[in-house]
Amino acid sequence: MVMEQHLKLPIFKKLSALAETTGTEIYVIGGFVRDIFLKRPSKDIDILVINNGIDFAEKVAASLKVQVNVFKNFGTAMLRYNELEIEFVGARKESYRSNSRKPVVEDGSLEDDQKRRDFNINAMAISLNKETYGALLDPFGGITDLAARLIKTPLDPAETFSDDPLRMMRAIRFATQLNFTIDEQAINAIKLNKERIKIVSTERIIDEINKIILSEKPSVGFKLLFDTGLLHLVFPQMVALHGVDYKDGKGHKDNFYHTLEVLDNTASLSSDLWLRWAAILHDIAKPATKRFEENHGWTFHGHEDKGARMVPKIFTQLKLPLNEKMKFVQKLVQLHLRPIVLAQDVVTDSAVRRLLFDAGEDIDSLMILCHADVTTKNEFKKKKYRQNFELVKQKLKDVEERDQIRNWQPPVTGNDIMETFGIPAGREVGIIKNQIREAILEGEITNTREEAFTFMLEKAKVLGLTPLTKS
Repeated sequence: MVMEQHLKLPIFKKLSALAETTGTEIYVIGGFVRDIFLKRPSKDIDILVINNGIDFAEKVAASLKVQVNVFKNFGTAMLRYNELEIEFVGARKESYRSNSRKPVVEDGSLEDDQKRRDFNINAMAISLNKETYGALLDPFGGITDLAARLIKTPLDPAETFSDDPLRMMRAIRFATQLNFTIDEQAINAIKLNKERIKIVSTERIIDEINKIILSEKPSVGFKLLFDTGLLHLVFPQMVALHGVDYKDGKGHKDNFYHTLEVLDNTASLSSDLWLRWAAILHDIAKPATKRFEENHGWTFHGHEDKGARMVPKIFTQLKLPLNEKMKFVQKLVQLHLRPIVLAQDVVTDSAVRRLLFDAGEDIDSLMILCHADVTTKNEFKKKKYRQNFELVKQKLKDVEERDQIRNWQPPVTGNDIMETFGIPAGREVGIIKNQIREAILEGEITNTREEAFTFMLEKAKVLGLTPLTKS
């Protein structure tokens, strides 16, 4: 098959001409070729060089007058040109030791290099050489697999996954992103080799998990991770959500599958990775808080508080960022029941003000998570919840427009209190600040400096404080 019509980018002719001049054999390989058949635009181009990839990359960089980044340990080089990221690697064959996913690498042929690729759909190559320009080389039937929407490995999958266990995660990630099926032999090989994932760094594993989470329907990937046993090794807290206990004929919903449903619902409403992580972790403490109460059934009291306390530990374990991203997820886990409770009851202005105060700028994300958390199969209950949510959202909007509680700043500050009464920072200042905040949240006074200042003077009298000057 000739693919020349797909090599429209001018860079391909430039590379071909330089390869001809220098007597070098080169091919486009991997994801760029795969994405041609998937009709997906790609700005990442992998160039396979039969011989020294770094030497050729340096010649290309000199010809294009751009910088090249060389990674000698990996035998690769990368440059950017016209918004393209082009990576050069020498053809190689690999052998692996049992305790490492870092291969012993030797120079190899095109065939050797295609054999070592992870999946057939990523092993296709297109020639950039003058005599065969545009010719597709597909020795393992990558096109057939694309048509069948199938993930298969060029070699025995047990060998492929044992050699580089990260490929097990990549197989599941590609299946999730592309909505492909993993070949049954490959699934069995993942189950057989799952323990090998322990030699892969957490950073590489979490990179694949994040890509699964960012896919259109992330539950597909998590079900595969669970069914193969990989999830038990990389994220056991999530596995603990699985299963249903029964007592006196009463059961509870399977919180693992509920979490996946909430995750998919969230993914349909937002592309934000950290909001999706909040969906994954919103019920993470349910196993630890599960209790059976006579005449009531199963309860999970306080799972939002305990879950919020678990978030930093999980983020540390998974090498996720311990910054404002973690705090955002922690806040949403802590607050995820609040709008649901509001949607069930009569909504008071005070309750709405407190929710706005606690959620701040993250109120919209919280409402998305809570909307996604309604997974009941009872259509009447679902409709009622959703209608009540709309009332809560309108109430949030009305109260915020009137009271300006979102990202609230106190109209009277601690410095104002100290200067008015000539007192140092201490207990009295804290008491008055809290009383002002509570009065505003309860609707006793408006969120204005004038009313807050008058209120401050009244409360200070009770504490025996007198202003330095009349106000």
